[in-house]
Amino acid sequence: MDNADEIKKTTATPAQVPMEPLETKGAPSIGAGKISEAAADLVQAAEEEFSAEAYARVLRKADFILLPLMWICSGTQYADKVSVSTQATFGLREDTHLVGQQFSWLTSIFYISFLVFEAPGNYILQRVSVGPTIAVSMFIWVLCIAAAKNFASLLVLRFLQGAAECTTYPALIIITASWYTTQEHAHRSIIWGTANAGMDVLTSLINYGIGTRAKNHPGGLAPWKGISLFLGSLTIVLSIVTYLVFGTPREVRWLSAQEKRIAQARVVKSQTGSDVEKRPWKWDQVRTTFRDPQTYFLFFLVIVNSIPNGGTTSFGNLVYVSFGFSPLDTIVKGKIPQQLLSIVSFLVAGYITLKKPGLRFYIMMISVIPAFAGMLALALLPKDGMLWTRWGCFFITILGNVAGPMIWTLVPSNVAGRTKKSVTGTVLFIAYCTGNCIGAQVFQAKDAPRYIPAIIVCSTMYGLEFVIMVAWRSYYKWQNARRDRLVAELGMTPEESLHQGSLYAESDMTDFENIHFRYSY
Repeated sequence: MDNADEIKKTTATPAQVPMEPLETKGAPSIGAGKISEAAADLVQAAEEEFSAEAYARVLRKADFILLPLMWICSGTQYADKVSVSTQATFGLREDTHLVGQQFSWLTSIFYISFLVFEAPGNYILQRVSVGPTIAVSMFIWVLCIAAAKNFASLLVLRFLQGAAECTTYPALIIITASWYTTQEHAHRSIIWGTANAGMDVLTSLINYGIGTRAKNHPGGLAPWKGISLFLGSLTIVLSIVTYLVFGTPREVRWLSAQEKRIAQARVVKSQTGSDVEKRPWKWDQVRTTFRDPQTYFLFFLVIVNSIPNGGTTSFGNLVYVSFGFSPLDTIVKGKIPQQLLSIVSFLVAGYITLKKPGLRFYIMMISVIPAFAGMLALALLPKDGMLWTRWGCFFITILGNVAGPMIWTLVPSNVAGRTKKSVTGTVLFIAYCTGNCIGAQVFQAKDAPRYIPAIIVCSTMYGLEFVIMVAWRSYYKWQNARRDRLVAELGMTPEESLHQGSLYAESDMTDFENIHFRYSY
């Protein structure tokens, strides 16, 4: 932070609530010239007004209402996004006459569309309430893949799906940041993150029933079409529910005015800013985002994490088929056991991060080790035989999925400033789309059925993830120690620093300028 000395000169003590803008080189002004009465009042309320029992009561209400819906929405989007993997084993490629890399492009075009519409989608989320935005986008998911007859129609429908779904995960991150404290971010995100595996298990069981019926009645509706119709019907219902329920504490209908104030006060100490006021778009925070090294750590780590994700989500079932499993066996012997392991590993990781703060990066590092080893072993095994050994190697790679959602939790925990959060979220999902596009393309049709080159690439990416995580954690640790020294030089106590940092955060100051902010790792 080049402007640290200037910040030191202008940082006020708690008794000196700054009513003029900070004269810091490149730093945004606070509240367009002064700390707003609403922001100062909320900080005071957080420190003096509410009891632990009041906070716990509102937290329980938010968990009861929001977490189940966040889980279902996250899981349904994931199931919809990766449904082509299951549909491919039930006749999609044959019925629509796909050849060569055309199936890979059905995954890539989804993420290309996701990438193109991500920036405008995040802008809309900042300008419009979360609930209506997500409700409209989810209703559009109804676009029916079952009507496709060839590669061109599939490509168009997948492109439109990507455009419709690009705001869902950013909205879930906004909700997580606005309702929960830094210590709770990883645990709550992991809970709705288990939806990818959990909903995959549920939809796999339903898909198994659809596939079994189609096998017993070969003249009826093609099973891949039945899967599409089922997912489309589910999203219609969800779009109505999200319209009524989703939102930040300021936006929802199901809290009283007092409960909204309590919910906002709960997150003040995190110093990432509450939603006490609607924030305008700030171009200086856009510039600050791209001056911040953590933006680049996030960008490259998400790309590297998403490359194996993009390949295995679309081709995972086909990998199981290459071992010798039938299409139905890939569901009950491959996908379902693998996803159950994913759920267990997610819940264990979430519990540990809630009870033992500071272990987030260590958990991510540990999770990619079996994924790296499993992919590497799969590439080196003999060409024939060893069915269950191959199954075991691919089975443990699912543990690498723990890292993805935990990387995302670093955004609500470590990014302050409303515009900076939006821009950082856009960067995250651009990286996510880029990595998934690449991942889908490394699985080449010419390498079927074993896809050895792609598996080697995935193994390499898991190893590279580990290296980037070590570097990123070291950066956070260095920044926190540096800021501790700067605050100590000001002669402020930890309580005074927390108070001042909270005032700055509630005035929409970014983490990059606020020397009282400490990064969570």
